[in-house]
Amino acid sequence: MQDSLWGNHSSLMEFILLGFSRNKEINGILFSVFLCLYLITLLGNGLIISLIRMDSRLHTPMYFFLSVLSVMDMGYVTTTVPQMLVHLVCKKKTISYTGCVAQMYIFLMLGITESWLFAIMAYDRYVAICHPLRYKVIMSPLLCGSMVTFCGFWGISCALIYTVSAMTLPYCGPNEINHFFCEVPAVLKLACADTSLSDQVDFILGFIPLSVPLSLIIIVCINSFAAILRIRSAQGRLKAFSTCASHITVATMFSIPCMVMYMRPGSESSPEEDKKLALFYNVISAFLNPIIYSLRNKDVKRAFLKVTGWGKAAE
Repeated sequence: MQDSLWGNHSSLMEFILLGFSRNKEINGILFSVFLCLYLITLLGNGLIISLIRMDSRLHTPMYFFLSVLSVMDMGYVTTTVPQMLVHLVCKKKTISYTGCVAQMYIFLMLGITESWLFAIMAYDRYVAICHPLRYKVIMSPLLCGSMVTFCGFWGISCALIYTVSAMTLPYCGPNEINHFFCEVPAVLKLACADTSLSDQVDFILGFIPLSVPLSLIIIVCINSFAAILRIRSAQGRLKAFSTCASHITVATMFSIPCMVMYMRPGSESSPEEDKKLALFYNVISAFLNPIIYSLRNKDVKRAFLKVTGWGKAAE
């Protein structure tokens, strides 16, 4: 029964993740770098979540979505980085077949959900800029919760189709994945069957969860920029423009590498390029998000000073 569902993998119960290098010195350096990035990512996103929960002035739709994004980023990197760190310092670099399926599904679910979340965050900024007086009425708690649920639905359903499409193929050997985690394009190269159908599924599903949200973000931001130009206050224009520019930067930094990875034919991909792309939209993106969204955000700075007590000391 199991073989008929997942394909004939009875002789292949685990995979070997080759990672980045077989050189111990290089792996030691990479371990230190990625460990620092991972800890800073957890600290930065965890700090944002804590500040938003503790400061009532941050209980707005914008910061609600930002806290959800931080939770997603923490889960996103935790799906791949801890295992990658272990494989950098240990000789055994295996992952079970079940573990590979689980990692693939969770990674896709979080990534697709985050892609749609970026589009919803862009709409939130559009309403704040174009309809400031009606902002709280339009972006009600019910609508915000429904939007996040919508993102989760897309992530859960699309990731399931992706994973089933990839893992129903037979995997009878070899079992070495030239990647640092079980990502669909890398795993498909080991299939003992024609992967053209899976490639088509990847392209179609890559178009919907990645291209459509990015297109919506661009359309919304163009309308937002048009509204920004009508703002009389120079300071107001600068603040609104800075918010939109930050969001476009984060969204494109995440979406473009994902589109390159999942929408190009498998025959045109390079394992080394794939690893770099995956690092960018998995590790680097989650690392930079708290910095891009919060570094110039006066509300977050004020909340941090209030919680730590440094603001009173400065006064």
